Amino acid sequence: VPRLEESGGDSVQAGGSLRLSCETYDTGDLTNFCMGWFRQAPGKEREGVARIYVNVRSTYYASSVKGRFTISQNGAKDTFYLQMNNLQPEDTAMYYCVAVSYNCDYVNEQDNVVLWGHGTQVTVSP
Repeated sequence: VPRLEESGGDSVQAGGSLRLSCETYDTGDLTNFCMGWFRQAPGKEREGVARIYVNVRSTYYASSVKGRFTISQNGAKDTFYLQMNNLQPEDTAMYYCVAVSYNCDYVNEQDNVVLWGHGTQVTVSP
C-alpha cells in the first residue's frame, strides 16, 4: 500500500530551524508527480506550504514561507525534505507530506492531492 511517512517535527524557539523528512513507500516512480507539504494549525484551515516537481526539481512556495523554507528531494527521488529556517510561532502546526498529480504551482490546491501522510508536529515558542 502506498504511504508517506513524515519525521523531524519538534519543539523549537523562534528563530530556530528544523528539517522535516518525507519517506515514500510503495508509491512507484514519482518522476511525473509533485511532492509537497501542507500544514494545519488548531482552529485554522489547512494551508499549502511548498511543492516540488520531481522531474525537474522546480519549486513553489506559499508567500508566508518563501525565503525561509526550502523543499528538496534526494537523488533516488524517494525522500523529500522541508528545511525550515527562522521559524516563528505562527509556523506552529501539524505538517503533512503529500503527493500531487498535477498543478504543482498551486501550492494550496487540495483536489489534486492523491496521497497524504499522517503528519509531524512542529511547535515554535516565542
